Amino acid sequence: MNDYKSTLNLPITKFSMKGNLSQKEPDIINRWNTDNLYKIIRKSKTGKKKFLLQDGPPYANGDIHLGHALNKILKDIIIKSKNLSGFDAPYTPAWDCHGLPIEHKVENIIGKPEKNVTFKNFRLFCRQYAEKQIKKQKKDFIRLGILGNWENPYLTMDFENEADVIRSLSKIIKNGYIYKDFRPVHWCFDCASSLAEAEVEYHDKISDSIIVMLPAKNIDVIKKIFNPNITLKKSNILIWTTTPWSLPACRAITLHPNFEYQLIQIENNTIIIAKNLVEITIKKIGILKWKIIGTTIGKKLEYLEFSHPFLNFNIPIILAKHVTEDTGTGAVHTAPDYGQDDYKISKKYGIKLTNIIDVKGYYKKDIHPILNYVNIFQSSSIILNFLENKKMLLHKSKITHSYPHCWRHKTPIISKATPQWFLNIDHMNLREKSIQEIKRIKWIPDWGKAKMESMLSNRPDWCISRQRTWGIPIALFIHKKTGHLHPKTTLLIEKIAQKVALNGIEIWWDLELTDLIQTNDAHEYKKILDVLDVWFESGSIKISKMYKKNDIMKNQADLYLEGSDQYRGWFMSSLIVSMAITGKSPYHEIVTHGFTVDKNKRKMSKSIGNTISPIDVVNKLGSDILRLWVASTDYSKDMFISDVILKQSSDYYRRIRNTIRFLLANLNAFNPKIDFINFENMIHIDKWAISKTLTIQKKIIYSYDNYKFHEVIKTLIHFCSIEMSSFYLDIIKDRLYTTKYKSHSRKSCQTAMYLILQALVRWIAPILSFTADEIWKYIPGQHKKYVFTEEWFSHLFSLDNNQLFNNKYWDDLIKLRNEVNQILELARLNKKIGTSLEASITLYVDSDTKKKLKFLRNELKFFFITSDCQIKDYILSSPNSIKSKIIKNVKIDCEKHKGKKCPRCWHYVDYLEYNHLYSNLCHRCIKNTSKSGEKREFI
Repeated sequence: MNDYKSTLNLPITKFSMKGNLSQKEPDIINRWNTDNLYKIIRKSKTGKKKFLLQDGPPYANGDIHLGHALNKILKDIIIKSKNLSGFDAPYTPAWDCHGLPIEHKVENIIGKPEKNVTFKNFRLFCRQYAEKQIKKQKKDFIRLGILGNWENPYLTMDFENEADVIRSLSKIIKNGYIYKDFRPVHWCFDCASSLAEAEVEYHDKISDSIIVMLPAKNIDVIKKIFNPNITLKKSNILIWTTTPWSLPACRAITLHPNFEYQLIQIENNTIIIAKNLVEITIKKIGILKWKIIGTTIGKKLEYLEFSHPFLNFNIPIILAKHVTEDTGTGAVHTAPDYGQDDYKISKKYGIKLTNIIDVKGYYKKDIHPILNYVNIFQSSSIILNFLENKKMLLHKSKITHSYPHCWRHKTPIISKATPQWFLNIDHMNLREKSIQEIKRIKWIPDWGKAKMESMLSNRPDWCISRQRTWGIPIALFIHKKTGHLHPKTTLLIEKIAQKVALNGIEIWWDLELTDLIQTNDAHEYKKILDVLDVWFESGSIKISKMYKKNDIMKNQADLYLEGSDQYRGWFMSSLIVSMAITGKSPYHEIVTHGFTVDKNKRKMSKSIGNTISPIDVVNKLGSDILRLWVASTDYSKDMFISDVILKQSSDYYRRIRNTIRFLLANLNAFNPKIDFINFENMIHIDKWAISKTLTIQKKIIYSYDNYKFHEVIKTLIHFCSIEMSSFYLDIIKDRLYTTKYKSHSRKSCQTAMYLILQALVRWIAPILSFTADEIWKYIPGQHKKYVFTEEWFSHLFSLDNNQLFNNKYWDDLIKLRNEVNQILELARLNKKIGTSLEASITLYVDSDTKKKLKFLRNELKFFFITSDCQIKDYILSSPNSIKSKIIKNVKIDCEKHKGKKCPRCWHYVDYLEYNHLYSNLCHRCIKNTSKSGEKREFI
């Protein structure tokens, strides 16, 4: 009888070689939903220390994009890893439901409020639209494998949450932070509203660059200041601008008080320019002959008057240190309505605002006959022609420069003075206190601290009002004449909040003052019709409110994780609101990720058309491949994605899956309760494998704890491909397949594989969640239904460093094995051998190495997967022996074994044996098929 196959312990498993993720994952999700997996996890973590991640709410608008997927997958990895680390880490997803993105979309569907539909119906449609978007986005997030409290998400448009935002405003007003002012803010003409800092992005824009000459009104004073000994008939000052449209609003000329300015003679005229800019300016305007006739400093020119370029009045010179000598002429035309610096210095000098441009970007009537109802961005040619005709335009050219744009409409915006409500960032030292709080927060990457400090140090007061329809109202009553808040504002807001909590914000638009309090002066007050900046809304979210259904009483989140654009967005708004109300930051730790970019390093954008739909990737490759891409990429930088990169993620996945499949296939019929071998009784290389797994697990847990997921993947791939597949699992195949089915030798390596698998499935669970769930049901033995209720595997052991067979011992042997493998590969290339089992190797080593190798006795050949291995003294090596390049005093000889191949184990031996059952088998196989079986001690 020669049916040797039936005597081998060949691997068997129903765990498929192919993932077929796109087909399997929907069924897994259905099972999770049916079982209410999230609730099971929460119940299993009862009593554990809380870890709270606060979700930065995305807009409930449009399909989810790759940035959404990146953000939510990172959060899910963290939550799952924290649960494995012994925390109770719930996750409540959030959505931002108000604001311009939804309003703008609804306008495209049903038209503008009042013009096409009533304000009330418009807001109702916005709410319905947001509900549909949330339902759609939620389905897609769940498809990505994100576990969370999807049945009770945090929605900013929930009535109670709307009421809480109004209460937050009340607390900030009570603390004295809010004021109203008519001052420049970012203004989008398409939105017809002010914009937050986070709603502004910068793109290149081509603008007119012009130098304009303004005539002086008092020649004698200029002569006295610069040079009393000259004859002076006329003089001018030169101003430079890239916004010709703002010249009609010019109300002053600003100089630096400490800069030197020179009076330059050109033909029959004189011009005033900053000393350090004279030569470049003269060259630019094409003057060939000129001379300096006087020099002074800026502060001596204060209050000199010059003719307005358009209007029939004079404008003075004022002084400020924001003037630079980088470009221009050193003289800045100053329009107080249309720039922060201009506004501040004009206010100091008592110069009034002009208000010459309407909310849609057109000059108002009667500003100047040539500008009536002209769009400011289309006015350049009119203004330039006018200046040329008046011989005031000395130079014009085109420049490309970075210019602020609306991030929604991608159109240029301006700084425009409008009546708005502001939060005073310096009241009660809020700015300084917030900066000190920033120093106590942990920032990942660590450059986030400096970035946040810089942004907070330089930011203006926060404009919290918006001129829109769909949002939480600034629920205040103000005096019609004075603009002062009603003296019972705190009481009024609480009454409003109570009504909103029951009926939503819509009730505000119908409320009258007399509906709230009995008063005789109700006719003197009016409601504010502006709404709050949506960043104020999202910044008002309290962690205790987000997790209120979990009875969690924490006021600070452990972690915020969002894109790097949120330093000026949600990170900033949350910090300011929290500091103004509680005096503490809302978070302990901030983690930021970069943007998804295409192969040309361009940020993915719908307007460019270079986006990749995450759901398309999922439907083609599966969620676990997308999750693996997220985890394997350094998210602190911009993240590249392409078909080639996704293929690489698929290759990583196959390596992990194949390793796990090997483990499962060779644990067929292994019963941990019966077949488990205690650590002290295991074969030495199995002990090493368990000890190595423990070392790797510590490294992986450290990487998870520090949010270095790409390090997790790097470590995991190396473990599966090198330590396991290329080394340990390769070596133990002989023992698994050829020793007796229930032998100690085989159960020892099965025990090791069982422990390794228990650890490995937990390592991958936060990232490859679907695959981990699939693996879990195939692991032998009884255990809980879901891996997600588990913690890191604690039944791993470390080798005693005092033993002979410690980790260093095995590390030294692995180095030697790598050297031998190179010699075997060379022998294969030279067709000296076919497989390594055809080889007989001789190792010439020094006494120390010889002592190490001798302990393994006749099992050493299994370590090198050869049929024979001899150990000899180094001095006996021949000149033809190959010397090791990295190990001292080691030479290697490789010859083809001259014996016969055993048809069962494929080892070569000097002779084959037979018994009453089998013929032509090696001595080992005879033992393993008809006797008690061979014994292994080391390998």
